[in-house]
Amino acid sequence: MNAKELGRIGENSAALFLESEGWTILARNARVGRDEIDIVAECGDILCFAEVKTRRQYPDHADGGLSPADAVDAHKRESMIRAAEGWLALHPSEKSPRLDVIEVYVSPAGAVYEVLAIRRHENAVRKIAKFSPKRKDRH
Repeated sequence: MNAKELGRIGENSAALFLESEGWTILARNARVGRDEIDIVAECGDILCFAEVKTRRQYPDHADGGLSPADAVDAHKRESMIRAAEGWLALHPSEKSPRLDVIEVYVSPAGAVYEVLAIRRHENAVRKIAKFSPKRKDRH
């Protein structure tokens, strides 16, 4: 299984996980300019932009003590913010935007995979200011 296939498995698993928790998936792999949003979903008054990180390892044996969410560095966070702001510019919403990171752990061996765990980090990136629905632009 190559990295692209592993990512697709993780994104499919994350989408199914969100749906099982009552979320509606609005888009997957949505490109906004040069940025991409893995999953856009809504539930209640929340509009979630999710970055999915998939690893072929057991959840408690992360490399060097780092979790997959730790791979979301400053550059990736800025990309997520730009993508969310771009999405909101194209699809205005009164829902509160939130940026989550979803970690998917799959079995470490073989071509056949088993999802070992899914962990969601809500509000992993805390700032979507430009298009916040509570803000009134003054033009």
